[in-house]
Amino acid sequence: MDIQGLDYNTQREKLIMSEYGREIQKMVEYACELPTKEERLKCAKTIIRLMENKNPQLRDNADYEQTLWDHLYLMSHRELDIDWPFDVSEADKILSKPEPMKLPNGNIKLRHYGHLVEELFEQLKTMPAGEERDALVKKTANQMKRDLATWGHGSMDDERVANDLARFTDGVIQLDLNSFVFEKVSNSDKKQTGKKKK
Repeated sequence: MDIQGLDYNTQREKLIMSEYGREIQKMVEYACELPTKEERLKCAKTIIRLMENKNPQLRDNADYEQTLWDHLYLMSHRELDIDWPFDVSEADKILSKPEPMKLPNGNIKLRHYGHLVEELFEQLKTMPAGEERDALVKKTANQMKRDLATWGHGSMDDERVANDLARFTDGVIQLDLNSFVFEKVSNSDKKQTGKKKK
């Protein structure tokens, strides 16, 4: 819908540093148009003070002044012609995005159990029967139950753990639920997800 006389943010130029707002952006554009370097620098110093007030948490960083001048440089579309009090040659790094992180082995099939439990399944498939494997089965089953409590929306059914353990070890590990004793999973083990109850 286009209504005459109304000015929507969606119709305006996109802000480079939205945390400072459109008024600071307009001041930066005004500073770029001033006729002399001295006037532009004086205006830039005033803008820096305003930027510092708008974004006070930057003061917690040791190099916050450098950051502010880098931001000003970027907001001016790299066109503000002044004698910069700080080196702004690496300011563009602020806008660069990091490469996406790769998942271990490219993919995690069982997100609620995670990569490490998947590795345990593979290890249990090839381990010879004995006390060492029994101890690892116990630790794995208890970890699976904690993971289900955390990521399975509170579902931590013993039968599900036994079935998953058998399925993901290709039937090598069969838990006898009549004799196997799980560790007690407390509420502190469950991750709080969603909104807290008022």
